Formats: sequence, C-alpha cells, structure tokens
Amino acid sequence: MIFEHWLLPDEMLPTFRDVTPEKLREAGIRFIFSDIDNTLATYDDPEPPADVTAWIRETEEAGIRVIFVSNNAAARVGRFAAPLGCPAYAKARKPLLGVLQRAMKDAGAAPGESLLLGDQLLTDCAAGRRAGMRVFIVPPIKDKTTLFFRAKRLIERPYVRKYMKNRSDPGR
Repeated sequence: MIFEHWLLPDEMLPTFRDVTPEKLREAGIRFIFSDIDNTLATYDDPEPPADVTAWIRETEEAGIRVIFVSNNAAARVGRFAAPLGCPAYAKARKPLLGVLQRAMKDAGAAPGESLLLGDQLLTDCAAGRRAGMRVFIVPPIKDKTTLFFRAKRLIERPYVRKYMKNRSDPGR
C-alpha cells in the first residue's frame, strides 16, 4: 500500500543531535529540510536554543545546508531562523508539497541528496516521502496535549510499531 510507505521513515532517532555530519555524508545528504517545532525546539522557544545553534553550525561547517520548512506562521519561523541565517519557509502545509518543492528548487537540491527532519509521521514524513527525500523522525520534544494532537499520535502509533518491527527483523 503506497500510503503506508509515506508514513514509514528511513530512521527514527532519539534527538536531532543524532543527525550527525558523518551520518549525513554516508547517506549522500547535502541538504536538510527541517521542521522547527517539537523537532528542534518547543513551541515555547521563540529563538533557537544553544544546542540547536551548535548543531546548525557543525552541520553547515561540514558543507550540509539547513533549510527550515515549517507549518507554523511566518513571524514564528522568521524569528527562529533569523539568528541562524538559514533560509526559512513558513505555512508549508505539510504534507502538501508546494512549499517544500519551492524550498528544494530555491536551494538547488535534488531529492536524492535531501533529508526531511521532523517529529510527525502524518505531516513531515508524508511530505518528505512524497517529495522523494530520505526522512528522519525524532520524538516530539514537548508534545501538545490537545485532542487533535493526541488523535494524530494515535494514528501514527501502528506505523511506529511497524518501523520498530522492521528495524529489529534481521530478514528485512
């Protein structure tokens, strides 16, 4: 089933800090299209925390470009991205592809050399997969507890289990 593929990431990692330049180089990744909220920082962090700043600097010094693609509003995304000097795209409406594809075109990035980093299977993973990118998912830093977000996480649960089963099955 094609839709199932859209919700299974290449990797699920404990934190964005586990996305190292070495791991990216091995995978042929030159561009990271990253979500912000709950992937790199909480919704409460208006500006990048020190660990995010250090990770961005290390990644970019290794020749890997970081571009933010967020579903959040332009004011929030711009304020977060400005101190880092990274290109930023707001109101991306992931899993729709329009803004993500524009960001890729603007960066000169091909899908095979691009990674989407996010915390949600239904938005980030689906968009990255549909765009032909590799996808790394991290757990949300501080998940929202609204009914909408709880429902999304409930829908994601079987795909997380399938990912974990596939990772532990040596025959796959």
